Amino acid sequence: MQGDAFVGVVELLAQMGDDMAVPKNIRFRIKSTISILNDCGVEEQIKCDRSLQELDEIANDPGVPVYVRTQIWNVLSMLETTKK
Repeated sequence: MQGDAFVGVVELLAQMGDDMAVPKNIRFRIKSTISILNDCGVEEQIKCDRSLQELDEIANDPGVPVYVRTQIWNVLSMLETTKK
């Protein structure tokens, strides 16, 4: 995997994190996921696994709006593709 593998993922997450229609606790968790992906001191495989876990928890949260859940599933797919 290249260091640029997470650029598109981070951009999509940043858009969701800046969307004021998204509940505050979800925005916080999305920004936490961005921090995980931007952490330079961690191997990319570990960053990917941690992000997948965090996003899966967000997607299963009943307070997440449907359109945000769909966007998170899209990001999960992108991360799973970079994981291989």
